[in-house]
Amino acid sequence: MSRISIKPQNLPESLVWYSIIGTYPIYLLGAQYVCATFLASFLTFYLIRKWWNQSEKTPLAEKITISPSAWVWIIAMLVIEVALIVGHLNFDLEISQILKSSFMWYRNWGLLALFPLIGHINIRSKIIYRSVCIFCFQSLIIVIICTIAELLRIPIFSYVSPLKAFGGVIDSYRVYLFYVFDENEPRLQLFAPWPPALGFVANIYFCLVQQELNKKWRWLGMVGAVAMVFGSVSRSAMVCLPSVIVLTWILTNFARPWVHILAGFVSTLIGIFSSTLISYLDSFNDQFNKARSGSSEIRARLRRMAQDAWWNEAPIWGHGRMEARGSAFLAYKPIGSHHAWFGILYAQGLVGCIALAVAFLWSFIDLLIKAQTNEQAKVGLSILLIMFFFTFAENIETLAYICWPGLLILGIAFKKEFILQQDKSDSRKYEPC
Repeated sequence: MSRISIKPQNLPESLVWYSIIGTYPIYLLGAQYVCATFLASFLTFYLIRKWWNQSEKTPLAEKITISPSAWVWIIAMLVIEVALIVGHLNFDLEISQILKSSFMWYRNWGLLALFPLIGHINIRSKIIYRSVCIFCFQSLIIVIICTIAELLRIPIFSYVSPLKAFGGVIDSYRVYLFYVFDENEPRLQLFAPWPPALGFVANIYFCLVQQELNKKWRWLGMVGAVAMVFGSVSRSAMVCLPSVIVLTWILTNFARPWVHILAGFVSTLIGIFSSTLISYLDSFNDQFNKARSGSSEIRARLRRMAQDAWWNEAPIWGHGRMEARGSAFLAYKPIGSHHAWFGILYAQGLVGCIALAVAFLWSFIDLLIKAQTNEQAKVGLSILLIMFFFTFAENIETLAYICWPGLLILGIAFKKEFILQQDKSDSRKYEPC
């Protein structure tokens, strides 16, 4: 089966396939932000049209049933939009600014709901796995080229795409060739807007390529994903990769008796060596922060200022938006950036924060239950854990346009139980690959 050529079989699969393997040409055009929004909008319209036209005679394999988890994300993102509007009104911002911010909400927060929803279309997960493997292999080659360029001290070259006219953060349209320097350290960002974002996507892609049936493509994909993680020099990405692998294994095996015995044994050892372990963790935390002390200090300032501004100025609905540019004291980073939770508290207040937390918690419980018996849900659980992990380092909504293949798999994992459930009078079984 692993030797069979995998090709798209319908329009949604073709769009997904060529969008993933064509990521680098799209990036060189500076069109990723625009293309991801267009792809999400078109496929959402495709889903709604197909959902509206289906009937009792529609074959089960083609029927669209939207899962509760997808609805939770849709509702949560709409609540965030309401908080955005109220925040703008509370600070007497103009209608034009509300419309502009709402458009940006659609292109950021909206994609976090739309791509899982699109996962309910008949898109085979193996199409996503194989295309991501091909893309990771492309990335591996480019990582090697960029490393050689850095060793040869080839000058950094960058440009901003004319598509910046469509609006959004300029980093989403800026194209870098080879590598970038951050705190006098060479780092790779490849197709991402900044190096830690590359590490975030690479973690998600590592989970996806592990599911590829073809051994050659699976290993090429895994090596490519790991190369991106280390090339990004992102501390969060390097810690996240092994942590999520271990945590996913624990969460999907904790019902087994021998795991209980092992957990009891490990707990005993932790109790005995607790003081040593605490000292080690403190030392690790210090080393983690000292690795890039400048970045850690800026992030700490951003968190403190976002928390103070949220609590003292707009605790319920937030400020409605983040400023485009911060002060020199914050290295020109806007308040609310580099941390999804403090960011949403600052911009959308407690209302938006609760909405996002509910979406994460609901999805976690849903996928945790399914992952005990379903491999697809296990992948979805890993993706959700990676997203949650990076909420403490990034504003994940601003990266939805580059991590959307993972969001599609998340949607496929959400719908799994609905595909397996059938009318008792129908003896056929259908399960997506």
